[in-house]
Amino acid sequence: MNRKNIISLIGTMCVVGTAGAATISRIDVSGTKRMDAESVRILSGVKVGDNIGSATTNEIAKRLQDSGYFSSINVTSDGGVIKIKLTESPVVSQVTVEGNDEVSTDDLKKEIKLAERAAYDETVIGADVQRLLTIYQRKGFFGTKINPKKIELDNNRVNVVYEITEGHPTYISNIDFSGNEHFSDRTLRGEILSREHAWWRFMTQFDVFDEDRIQYDAQMLRQFYLRNGYVDANVVNTTGKFTETREYYSVNFEINEGEKYKFGELKIDNPFPDVPDEKLYDVIKMETGDTYDIDKVDATISALRGAVADAGYAFITVEPVPVKDDKKRTVSLEFKIQKTNRIYLNSINILGNVRTFDSVIEQSLPMRAGDPFSLQTIEEARQNLMHTRYFKDVQMVPTRIADANMMNLDVRVAEQPTGELSGGVGWSNINGFMVDAGITENNFMGRGQIVQIKGSLAQYQKQALFSFTEPYLFGRALSAGFDVAYTMYDYRGLTGFDYDRDSLSVSGRLGWKLTDHWSQSMRLSAAFDQNTDPQQAAGMVHARLYSLGTTLRYYNLDTNFEQNTHTGLVGNFGVTYTGFGGTTTYMRYSGDMTAMVKFWDDRWQLKTALEGGYIAPIGDSYVPRVYRYFLGGESLRGFDVAGVGRISKNSYSLGGLWKVNGTTQLNFPVFIPDEYQVKGFVFTDYGYLGDPDVPAGQENAAYLNEIGSGWRTSAGFGVYWNTPMGPMNFSWGWPLRIDKNDKERRFLLSFETQF
Repeated sequence: MNRKNIISLIGTMCVVGTAGAATISRIDVSGTKRMDAESVRILSGVKVGDNIGSATTNEIAKRLQDSGYFSSINVTSDGGVIKIKLTESPVVSQVTVEGNDEVSTDDLKKEIKLAERAAYDETVIGADVQRLLTIYQRKGFFGTKINPKKIELDNNRVNVVYEITEGHPTYISNIDFSGNEHFSDRTLRGEILSREHAWWRFMTQFDVFDEDRIQYDAQMLRQFYLRNGYVDANVVNTTGKFTETREYYSVNFEINEGEKYKFGELKIDNPFPDVPDEKLYDVIKMETGDTYDIDKVDATISALRGAVADAGYAFITVEPVPVKDDKKRTVSLEFKIQKTNRIYLNSINILGNVRTFDSVIEQSLPMRAGDPFSLQTIEEARQNLMHTRYFKDVQMVPTRIADANMMNLDVRVAEQPTGELSGGVGWSNINGFMVDAGITENNFMGRGQIVQIKGSLAQYQKQALFSFTEPYLFGRALSAGFDVAYTMYDYRGLTGFDYDRDSLSVSGRLGWKLTDHWSQSMRLSAAFDQNTDPQQAAGMVHARLYSLGTTLRYYNLDTNFEQNTHTGLVGNFGVTYTGFGGTTTYMRYSGDMTAMVKFWDDRWQLKTALEGGYIAPIGDSYVPRVYRYFLGGESLRGFDVAGVGRISKNSYSLGGLWKVNGTTQLNFPVFIPDEYQVKGFVFTDYGYLGDPDVPAGQENAAYLNEIGSGWRTSAGFGVYWNTPMGPMNFSWGWPLRIDKNDKERRFLLSFETQF
């Protein structure tokens, strides 16, 4: 019985006492089973000795109804006696949800207010249903139906089940535009996140209706027009319509484009006499006569702040003042640079962290109490904390201290799970079919430490790994850790390698940052191997390798994450000494450098990479074949794995003590929509593999002359697909410069999936 029926029943069943006032002499309660009579009298709001007015019985009934404990109420008065007859509401024994796949049970139960062991209340249930429907609508499931079901039990108890029929999401059937004259519908569709539904979009959610995303699309359209000179452009209205079954939704963006403008006169109001105007004008990102572009305005503001900060003025604001000339269709800008008063941080308060230590959070903050207050530094701190992936949200809330040039800063964090359980399958030309699994905790015991356990099984290789990393050793910006790995290589059936190797390695490492772009690391390791080296013809060889090495790393990239394209340079340069009484002694020098540039709306990228290595035996030490360099496969497409260089009479590769190889590759978009992250590419690879080491007494062995050294080159094309399950790489290569005994491989496929 719902509330409306109950109120109606109350109106028909309540009997008002005599018109004349009387005094309550007794309050009788009947019908209750769980609640005692005195509790009912308290809920009624009256007591013996009160006067009985004409509306008293109605008021008593309303108070009892509002308590939520009763399903039916009958209140009468007879002289000075108030009689209350009740039927108690059932007690909720259990609340469950069924039929949900798209939304987790935990997320749904957070929105359910009907509590177990509380009184059954249909008004609460109705509100619960509306909240649950809202959750589904936010995910695009507008056709979802929720039926609350009451299951009666003994002793006046009930179970409540929210039965959910999800159906399928509400898809976007059409995205249309009106008012657009300078840009086609197709162009505008490419500038927003939402997409029209198609069967091949099964791996994305952008074709599912989301009201918040539609509003964001309107903002993106506005920004697109501002980047292309239309300073008055505006999305006037966004309208949409569901089909009768609410399975599809069509949306229309009504646009007022306005006229196209160019940049007019560009001026800078510079209040600092010791900062040359020429230095500031050099960083302006546009010129008079260029098409107006809001991104260039924002970039100029950032560049001016940096240029002035370099001169020692960190506390400034840059405000662009526009002057629009409708006749000339220009927008002149004056960038006003204003000095602001110095403000300092009084205190930094860390709030919301239950698991993560304050010290771990403080290590990611580039400022301390007493430092100058800087919004740029605060935003950098927020980004640093978000990049740790310890938190799902970080808010930096500054508060000004009255009558002082001081600010307090609250760092409010919302923690999230930091453990990862991963697994994957894949295939490559080197390892064949592979399966791997691992557990990683990125914030071990709340101390920011990283612990990883991983194992993999492949056709030609098996591996187990344990790794521990402390990112801030002794509270300083020093990264330290150790790794223990056991690897089994079974390359006897793999053409070109033809060796076995079992290796147990233990290593410790230490790393530190030199500058914003340069870092250095050191590694001390010990490896205990047993392997077969056919070149030595000695059967199973037991080896001990003790190594100490250092690596310099340069990293400076400007990345468009949506397009997965980069501009910048990455390089690694290392030297390692292997010896210290081990079975072999040598120096290994290695280096690699990759340069990239993105262009044409960041959708194209040109990449060139160069890699080299050199092993220098010390004294009479011999470097076994398993530790040398090989070329082919992914390192030189068009050639088989280890298919380049000198070979033995048994056709296995001897490797080399040095190598140089590189590639130049052009990545470009294909006809498939960008959200699928499919790129085509063309490439040319090149490489040179040096001579192998020779065991003592075999310097004149005939097999050393069977393949000569020399440059190898290849060219080809391919497709890269960054799938939701992992990257897949297809390439076809053709050798251009090849030795007669080299091994070719035209097609190369590799992929790996994580779940």
